[in-house]
Amino acid sequence: MEIKNIILILVIGFILFEAIEHIVIPMFFYFIKRKKIFVTGIDSLLGEVVDVRQWKGKEGQVVIKGELWKAVSEVPLKKGDKAIIQQVEGLTLKVKPSGDGVYQKQMEKSI
Repeated sequence: MEIKNIILILVIGFILFEAIEHIVIPMFFYFIKRKKIFVTGIDSLLGEVVDVRQWKGKEGQVVIKGELWKAVSEVPLKKGDKAIIQQVEGLTLKVKPSGDGVYQKQMEKSI
């Protein structure tokens, strides 16, 4: 093989590699990530499981992601119970007892 052919093959190979690296691969990851719906802020709390820290009557305090929140529920809860966040009003969470569906949100995410 002549030296010109070798150089031509190397240049074409380099250009193809750069095109794949800088165009094809980023486009592939862009199309994968754009299908995901990112939920942040208050909306990210809905459906999460919380731990009841203290409860009196129909209100008390719960912990989610290391933070202590005021919570209300139509059903009385007790310390140590698990509950699911149904709604957020200001700085107060409306929760319901988790019952058998302690990991309901995690199961919904996996479907």
